[in-house]
Amino acid sequence: MKWMIDLFTSNSVAHAIFVLSLVSALGLALGSFKFRWLSLGIAGVLFSGVLFAHFGVTIDPHIMEFGRELGLILFVYTIGMQVGPGIFSSLRNQGLTLNLFAVAIVTMGALIAVACHYFAGLSPAVVAGLFSGATTNTPSLGASLEALRGVPGISPDMMKLPGQGYAVAYPFGVIGIIIAMGLVKKFCKINIDREQALFIKEQAFDKPKLLKRNIEVTNSNLLSLPINKIPGARQLHVVVSRILRNGEVMTARPDLNLHAGDVLHVVGTESDLNEFEAIVGRQSARDLMTIAGPVMTRRMVITKCSVVGKRVQELNFEERHNVAITRISRAEVEFSSALNPRVQLGDTIIAVGKEADLNQVAGEIGNSAKQLNHPQIIPIFVGIALGIIIGTFPIYFPSLPAPFRLGLAGGPLIIAILLSRLGSFGSLIWHMPLSANFMLREIGIVLFLCCVGLKAGEGFVATIVNGDGLYWMLLAALITIVPLLVVGFVAKCWYRLNYMRVCGLLSGSMTDPPALAFANSFTGSDAPSIAYSTVYPLTMILRIFFGQLLVILLC
Repeated sequence: MKWMIDLFTSNSVAHAIFVLSLVSALGLALGSFKFRWLSLGIAGVLFSGVLFAHFGVTIDPHIMEFGRELGLILFVYTIGMQVGPGIFSSLRNQGLTLNLFAVAIVTMGALIAVACHYFAGLSPAVVAGLFSGATTNTPSLGASLEALRGVPGISPDMMKLPGQGYAVAYPFGVIGIIIAMGLVKKFCKINIDREQALFIKEQAFDKPKLLKRNIEVTNSNLLSLPINKIPGARQLHVVVSRILRNGEVMTARPDLNLHAGDVLHVVGTESDLNEFEAIVGRQSARDLMTIAGPVMTRRMVITKCSVVGKRVQELNFEERHNVAITRISRAEVEFSSALNPRVQLGDTIIAVGKEADLNQVAGEIGNSAKQLNHPQIIPIFVGIALGIIIGTFPIYFPSLPAPFRLGLAGGPLIIAILLSRLGSFGSLIWHMPLSANFMLREIGIVLFLCCVGLKAGEGFVATIVNGDGLYWMLLAALITIVPLLVVGFVAKCWYRLNYMRVCGLLSGSMTDPPALAFANSFTGSDAPSIAYSTVYPLTMILRIFFGQLLVILLC
């Protein structure tokens, strides 16, 4: 039995993996337990770690730190890869409003922390720790410690206080966000299914739906003019995919001249189709999609690296294969090929042509859905490495004793968002199948919470029972819950923000991955991730900045 005792008590790698596995399994089971409308969700892993550490079961500090940072990097990187393609559209639509709300949450929390110093008599070191823990922001704690080291005459005992304050405040910092989301849902009488439907409708409104229309050529000024020379067609972003002439349907080649009575099958938004119809002629009762003939429509997937990154016009399928590309579907969003976008791995193109011609196009672009199930491994590590470089890059501000950094959470997130938008660079393709993304994300957040719980649990009960821990915890709870409830109710009840966005806003404003994971499972949707990533970069910067500023101003 000695080997079993060693497994529980040694500082070996096997011991660390064994403990992390037990903490994860117990925490996930704990998080699945529901009390009315509230459950801990993924945050159950954190409290499982606290429980283990309280009874003396912990792991080597170096392994713990490595596991925590690796888990956090995996989580934020996969989140960035998922939401990156749609985040800039979100910024254009509601990004300013969301970020203003996030700034309000951060500022209110900092003001309450300052009040704890002046009215509750807490030292600046404790205030900095409570502010970081109550807002679940580890980089803020690191920034506070760096600033504290620059204070003249600082004692070793004083340097321990931020960590103790952080450990006391962190558990409620996590559960406080969950409580805030639950209270907003309860008192605003939120129906999750209705909010999700409204969110999908809002997304569709932001990206107008593509429609089809059959238009007869009656404008005599267009006769003998090539299709690609129709005035205004390029500006209207419409695509002519088929043409009916003398009872025969054919692919609409760009250089095909128009004849009187031709019927064009056109794809575009409703407003663009209306303008195109006014230029060309009138709507026809003939539906070219129902007329039998050799021309057909096929959906095909981009799976060959050789075409990734090329623009639709650069592929030139119309002239080379007599195939018209009408639409492109990416991340459940469909847009016109007339926008001439660069194609990315995993894009679905809607092509029109004869079967033999379509087969040639399919062979050129790959069209192998099975190939997409194999994630590109090298780009993942390259992206994470770039994220760490950006996250650790020092940014100097006047009057601050230590440089500002985005940290190991902010850097990989921002890089993942940018790379997912870029799509590819040479032979590196930043595409991650949803199944692989989800698996890496869940492993990352569980690993992160395991290590945070094991670290926070050391001395957690002793600080509460023997010291001022309960008093600190109460003040930290105010830093957590007051800004969240104020902004949460204002955002939902006054500004009528979708509840999915509110959950993402509250999680992102606290830079809290566990809360985001809870929000995604709580709402049954990944929609909160978009709002989370919209406010996360600015919030991370502000959290780190305020963490240092509190020490500078109060010491």
